[in-house]
Amino acid sequence: MEKFFSAVFFDMDGLFANSEPLWLEGETELMARYGHAWTHDDQVYCLGGPLTRVGEYMFSLAKVESQKFFTDELIKIVVAKLSAGTQLMPGAQKLASALKAAGVPIAMVSASPRNIVNAVLRGVDHDFATTISSDDVKETKPAPEGYLKAAEFFGVDISNCLIFEDSLTGVAAATSSGAFLIAVPHFVTVNESPRVRVIKSLEELDLDVLGEYYKHFTLH
Repeated sequence: MEKFFSAVFFDMDGLFANSEPLWLEGETELMARYGHAWTHDDQVYCLGGPLTRVGEYMFSLAKVESQKFFTDELIKIVVAKLSAGTQLMPGAQKLASALKAAGVPIAMVSASPRNIVNAVLRGVDHDFATTISSDDVKETKPAPEGYLKAAEFFGVDISNCLIFEDSLTGVAAATSSGAFLIAVPHFVTVNESPRVRVIKSLEELDLDVLGEYYKHFTLH
């Protein structure tokens, strides 16, 4: 396609896959073992990871075990839940398929470890040429390394790529990478800028709409 993004990168949890409810269940169940009622504020604080930060936060609340224990235990719980099947976010698979059919390179870049990514995608007929997990980088989100690695995989300039994100951690990774960003936040507020736009759902998008976004982005 002419005059379009060189590649498009999707976050996974809460953006492509509707896995946040399962993370919430896992977090709630795990912390209940230690007498802590997991709240909405707890969930928002941990949204987008990285999981080491979530584990450290849980450890600070429980004051027993270790950061690594809570990180590993949460992953084990969530992998079991995801293996039973994960729903996709509205419009996600349709948009990814349309991009691939149009010849636009697409990838998934997640702050979750490889076993979580594999559990999500195992039952999904996805169109990603590559997927990048936290295990595939030295520094996961909010560092931009995963997105830079995805651009390198396709041999494209990150400054002409588009990223979809839903969390503040992911937004930080996307913006610091130098890419364009369309945010689809659920529990947080994302401010727009010349290279950042905010929408309510991926269902708002198709190739024509993305083409208009590209024109708007590149005029600034």
